[in-house]
Amino acid sequence: MSAAKMQWPEIRFKVNGAERSVSVPPMKRLLDVLREDMGLTGVKEGCGEGECGSCSVLLDGVLVNSCLVPALQANGCEVLTVEGLATNGALAHIQQTFLELGGTQCGICTPGMMLAAESLLRKNPQPDLDEIREGLAGNLCRCTGYMRIIDAVRRASQTPTSTAASVREETVRK
Repeated sequence: MSAAKMQWPEIRFKVNGAERSVSVPPMKRLLDVLREDMGLTGVKEGCGEGECGSCSVLLDGVLVNSCLVPALQANGCEVLTVEGLATNGALAHIQQTFLELGGTQCGICTPGMMLAAESLLRKNPQPDLDEIREGLAGNLCRCTGYMRIIDAVRRASQTPTSTAASVREETVRK
């Protein structure tokens, strides 16, 4: 059977709160589906080997490297990308603290770092310094030396949540 006649299975999953479906090769990387098929370019490719964390997303609430996840594995799941952190155009609390404290730098690691931080803060709203370092350990940054990123996560854990986070929580409750 030629590739032009190949019918790929429909893969259905929720992305940033919206039901989505794609017909792609089952082993296509989730990273590529998100970027190429859904236009979610906040998900970055750094190494393509699961070592740098730039492609991190939350898959059913678990932080994963999307470059290692076959698209079929996301079938029936919920995926959260950095684009899904903001609500109604307002930055999420973690995004705002990264912006305020300069934790963004060149931007390649930023989406993955933000999702690692979001994952950590969901599990542990007030982590200590060692827990923050451990929560970010799967993400590499070549620009900041990590201090601004760590400071942003620390501030996010010490300050009241932003309007965006409150709106997101209200939406989830409804």
